[in-house]
Amino acid sequence: MELLRTPDARFVDLPEFDFEPRFTTIESSDGTPIRVHHVEEGQGPPVLLLHGEPSWSFLYRRMIPPLAASGYRAVAPDLLGFGRSDKPASMDDFSYAALVEWTERWLVAMDLADITLFCQDWGGLVGLRLVAAHPDRFRAVVAANTGLPTGDQDMGAAFLAWREFSRTSSLFDAGWIVQGATVRDVPAEVVAAYDAPFPDDSFKAGPRILPSLVPASPDDPARADQEAAWEVLKGFHKPFVTAFSDSDPITAGGDRVFRKLVPGAAGMPHVTVEGAGHFLQEDQPDRLVEVILEAARLGA
Repeated sequence: MELLRTPDARFVDLPEFDFEPRFTTIESSDGTPIRVHHVEEGQGPPVLLLHGEPSWSFLYRRMIPPLAASGYRAVAPDLLGFGRSDKPASMDDFSYAALVEWTERWLVAMDLADITLFCQDWGGLVGLRLVAAHPDRFRAVVAANTGLPTGDQDMGAAFLAWREFSRTSSLFDAGWIVQGATVRDVPAEVVAAYDAPFPDDSFKAGPRILPSLVPASPDDPARADQEAAWEVLKGFHKPFVTAFSDSDPITAGGDRVFRKLVPGAAGMPHVTVEGAGHFLQEDQPDRLVEVILEAARLGA
């Protein structure tokens, strides 16, 4: 597997992102050593912040400091293919199973436990699989604008349009995509920061292919693993809180299935995050910190 690594110079002087870069080397199933990047601040029980597509840990820059100040170890990794983590050069190197495997190997290498998970977009598709694989490592979950589809669901016109766009559009800039999926105006320097991991299109195999890896038909290769994960989640009794935004056409209504099927969601303080688009971390970071802290408290 050929890996690309974004030059360090691309990450100099990013706004509100002066965290020390940290790296962990894992091995893929074919023995390829892979470098995974994360940032973290604080001491105490970990809060694991998983980003989605096409963002990276920069998405959590305004949430990490207040979580750390509240007595938690805020940990935000970059999924493989994103941020400062290594990037498989070919779209053929990516699969749903591989992305889960890589992230799981990083989680085990970090030996995180007593985790409060916050997951959005692909951060949920990966993070909820980690919860299912290692339920004892997690004390609480906050799911935001995400899902765990098996291929039986109608994914909706907005998602299908997004999937087609990611495959075919000649313009596929991460910052422009983030700006288009937020309610507030994103400053130009922040837009540029989302573009930083991708010096040119050769680095974008992950962002390009991930929408096509979301299970959207009954014969999807990930279906069996998704169904197995759901069986675990249907027995997950620890706090499970949904925090979906009020202005995301792709995931709107997706919180209902979690509240219905996950026993840990019963009686929880679920919220609709007002004034927020798909990337609600950009729109309402302070509100999300409040939700995370409450979930962590309930899981203690």
